[in-house]
Amino acid sequence: MPQVAATVATPDQLLRQLEWTVIRRLDGLLQGDYRTLWRGAGLDLADLRVYQHGDDVRHIDWNVTARLNEPHVRQFTEDRELSAWFLLDLSGSIDFGSNDRTKLAVSEGFVAVLARLLTRHGNRVGALLYSHRVDGMLPARTGRNHVLELIQRMRQRPAPQPAPRRRKGAAAPARQTVLADLLKSADTLIRRRSMIFVVSDFISAPGWEDALGRLARRHEVLAVRLYDPLELKLPDVGLVTIEDAESGEQLFVDTNDPAFRERFAALATQHEAALRAALGRAQVDTLELATDDDLFESLLRFVALRRQRARQRSGAHMPAHLRSAATPVNHAVEAHDEVPVA
Repeated sequence: MPQVAATVATPDQLLRQLEWTVIRRLDGLLQGDYRTLWRGAGLDLADLRVYQHGDDVRHIDWNVTARLNEPHVRQFTEDRELSAWFLLDLSGSIDFGSNDRTKLAVSEGFVAVLARLLTRHGNRVGALLYSHRVDGMLPARTGRNHVLELIQRMRQRPAPQPAPRRRKGAAAPARQTVLADLLKSADTLIRRRSMIFVVSDFISAPGWEDALGRLARRHEVLAVRLYDPLELKLPDVGLVTIEDAESGEQLFVDTNDPAFRERFAALATQHEAALRAALGRAQVDTLELATDDDLFESLLRFVALRRQRARQRSGAHMPAHLRSAATPVNHAVEAHDEVPVA
């Protein structure tokens, strides 16, 4: 499938292109698993039936199970309506992209697809936007026009503020993204339990993992990490000037030097390990999106991640003697369930 272009004239053109190239294909895959991928908050008891592989163990009726000596689960009429929120990091580092797509373009495509898929089923989506501070909140609503407004708001972020003036003899002033501010604002403003997508490259001042962990205790959180391959490994392109997109600080480097490229790769590896450890401590699922990824294939990883989590929840605490009775010897695995999860 062709990549979505980084520069599209209008939000409507972008959404139309995504509806033809991604949403129609992905929507077909989600229809059969709507209950496991998008969960609402309301449940009304409808019936009882024999436990099947993949059922949530929290719905087992233990009284009926004890009487019949066979696991039974309660069936519910589920309120599918949910609220989803996008916490959008639109800081300066998001503008980086080594090819024809920036991390901002990847973020825009992901948000457009997920928001449209959700609103097509009557769910509501909202957003908190952050550049150098929390710049605005888009209330949770439904409908295609609302998705277009969300894309437009992403494009209308405030211009970067000039770096503070540097005093003679002083170190260059640093302006860092403080992702914790965005996460703490979300914890305060989003009261109803929701599905939350934190879309960021996680290039931030430290301390955000605690705020992310607190948010995950109240909501279902997916960290969508944006990155560019050039951030992990520098090519040999000779003498170049590199600039920090947020502080404006510039550095003249020789990428022809093998020792410099090795040091850069070692620091990148160290940063990757620290980032993954921080996300692990926050206990959130992570979806990684690179600027050279195919958006459809990346979203299949998201589908696989949701299904994997549903299976883990369903079999986590069942007693061993009931688990062996309830779990079939063989069960079908769909082809796209085998997509690796980031």
